[in-house]
Order: sequence, then C-alpha cells, then structure tokens
Amino acid sequence: MEIRLSLNNLQGYARLMRLDKPVGIYLLLWPTLWALILAAGGLPGAHITAVFVAGVVLMRSAGCIINDYADRKVDGAVERTRNRPLVTGQVTEAEALQLFALLVLLAFMLVLTLNWQTIALSVPALLLAASYPFMKRYTYLPQVVLGAAFGWAIPMAFAAVLGYVPMWGWLVFFANLAWTVAYDSLYAMVDRDDDLKVGIKSSAILFGRQDLLIIGLLQLTTLVLLLAVARIIGAGWPVYLALGICAGLFVHQQFRARNRSRNQCFQAFLENHYIGLVMTLGLLLDTLV
Repeated sequence: MEIRLSLNNLQGYARLMRLDKPVGIYLLLWPTLWALILAAGGLPGAHITAVFVAGVVLMRSAGCIINDYADRKVDGAVERTRNRPLVTGQVTEAEALQLFALLVLLAFMLVLTLNWQTIALSVPALLLAASYPFMKRYTYLPQVVLGAAFGWAIPMAFAAVLGYVPMWGWLVFFANLAWTVAYDSLYAMVDRDDDLKVGIKSSAILFGRQDLLIIGLLQLTTLVLLLAVARIIGAGWPVYLALGICAGLFVHQQFRARNRSRNQCFQAFLENHYIGLVMTLGLLLDTLV
C-alpha cells in the first residue's frame, strides 16, 4: 500500500488527533494514574509510568482519528464538527487510516515492554477503541463502549504493577465507566439536535428530558464505588476529602447544565477534568501522609 503520510501536513494530523484539545487526554490519563497509584502505593517506577502516559496520548489520538473516520460523512452537518480535517479535506481518508495504524503500532510496541498479563489485556483495549465510533449507528449507549475503552487502562495498570487485577480494582474500572457515561452524556447533549437530524444515536437522545437526573445518578454511582474502594484499601483522609470535593463539583455541573444550553453543557463536560485531577491528588497525598 502506498504511504500517504507527509511531513508537510503535520498541522492537519495534529488537528485530527485533537492535540489542540487536550481535555480528552486528561480524562483518559487521570483514571490511569488512579490505578497506577493504587496498585503501587504511589507512582510506580519511571518505566511503567512513562509507558502508560505515552500510551494514553497515543491511544486517545488514535481514538480521535477512527472516530472522525467513522463520522466523516455526517460531521459536516453537525455545527461543532463541520470544520474537522476529514470534512474540510485537510487530511485524506487514506492518511487518516495510516496514521491510526501507526499510532496503534507504537502503542503496542510500548506494551510489549511490560509483562504478559498487560500484553494480553491490550487486545480488548484495541477492539474497544476501534469499535466505539461505529456503535453510534447501532445503539443509543455508545457512551458505555467509550467508557469501557477509556477505562481499560485501569485493569492494564493493575496487571502491569501487580501481575493481576484485584477484585476491588474492577470497582475502580466500573466507577470510571459510570463517570465516563455521565460526562460523555453531557458532551452528547451539545450535539443532540444535530444528531437527531443526521441519525446518530447517543445517550442524550435516549435519556430525553430525564438526562440530568440519569447523569446525576451516574455521578452518584461513581462516588459510591470510589468510596467503597477507599474503605476496602483503608484510605486516609485525603481520599475522602477528594471525594467530597468531587461531589461538590458534580453538583456544580448539574447547576451549570440545568438549562441544557449547548455552551453550558459543554462547559460542564470540560469541568470533569478537575474531577480526575482532584482524585489523583487525593490518592497521591494519601500515599505521603
């Protein structure tokens, strides 16, 4: 196959990978750090930490590419996405597929430096990342697949540090799954009217006028599961303080999105970065005190 990638189009590739919008990297990075910190009692060695941080950037970028490739025929009709590189022609379909393959290959090469348990878990990670964008054609809950894809680094992190995933490690995974469905539903509320026109399914459409109530229940589920983990591991006050702050941030998101305006729902979505950051700092501080 002819190589289509060109050094002259680095700006287009960067936009396609959403490197100019790093919030997605943060939302994937923070739960990964939760798992690493919990498994190691602090950040593990430099090698494992570097592999997972680099893997987050690579796989989030690859996910953005395959998402835009799947939506390339409809993004032009959606206000928020009509200027994306595949829609405007800044990047061709062949370039997008080759860049996706390159990023996935680089991520897999990183995983190969870890133990066999982590390597085995990387296979479903790729399947989840590649299938999520196409789920919007078949189910009103593609956010669940996204949550599994975003959270699969959690069992991988436990496996990399411990060689196995403890039962309570799966509670962290499901807490992140509930959180991801909650914040991505806020994101989907931004595009709900456009998605209805072009035939794209989402949790925001499924939830209807009960959207904020269901998102609130998902946020509560996130807190309850993380509280259960804190009790199981005997966490100290920094973790409980972090959970309390996160509860307040969730309430603020509900207040911000109460009128369901596009801009306010998007701002509420963005604020989830602080949820991840606060929990990460709480877990790190707990290992110090």
